[in-house]
Amino acid sequence: MNMPAGAAQKEWDRVRKEAAHCRNCHLYRYATQTVFGEGSVRSSVILVGEQPGNQEDLKGLPFVGPAGGILNRALAEAGIDRGKAYVTNAVKHFKFARRGKIRLHQKPNAQEIGACNPWLSLERSIIRPKLVVAMGATAVYAVFGKTMPIGRNRGRILDLDATSKGLITIHPSYLLRMDEEDKPREYAKFVSDLRLIAPFVRARRKAA
Repeated sequence: MNMPAGAAQKEWDRVRKEAAHCRNCHLYRYATQTVFGEGSVRSSVILVGEQPGNQEDLKGLPFVGPAGGILNRALAEAGIDRGKAYVTNAVKHFKFARRGKIRLHQKPNAQEIGACNPWLSLERSIIRPKLVVAMGATAVYAVFGKTMPIGRNRGRILDLDATSKGLITIHPSYLLRMDEEDKPREYAKFVSDLRLIAPFVRARRKAA
């Protein structure tokens, strides 16, 4: 049973404050802060990425760096208002290696994903989405609990649990690392994947 909007917001605020002091793994020692999810607690869609990047770590918000810019543009082209979705990450602290003044992203391992999974589970239990979008391999592992090849599973609605469906696609940062000649084709495929979100956004629950 879904919580009334006011109760859901209050519970989300409580969990977010608790997550700010998370010590479930060692990543908190090096990151600037916990980067929790952002968006409406009444959203019917949760978009899950890998982890905060450098800009997200500094600002304390998900998807505000270069990958976030790609995500925002792709959502807009797919006809989806980001404000009607909830955006978060599988891992809430930035994992990186220093190269002088530069902090280079490093992929979270299974232990770090598992340590952070309770926060993602709480976000899902509060929001009760109809669709969970896993962007990239780390998010797929966190959402589905197993490794699933993106190329073989992307672009179609999958069964997730009794109340939610799942959608697998690439992480937008993948597009940043591609050769220039390949970007238009892969970006178009990403937008095509995101268009599958639209029916779930239109069916968004009314606030209780």
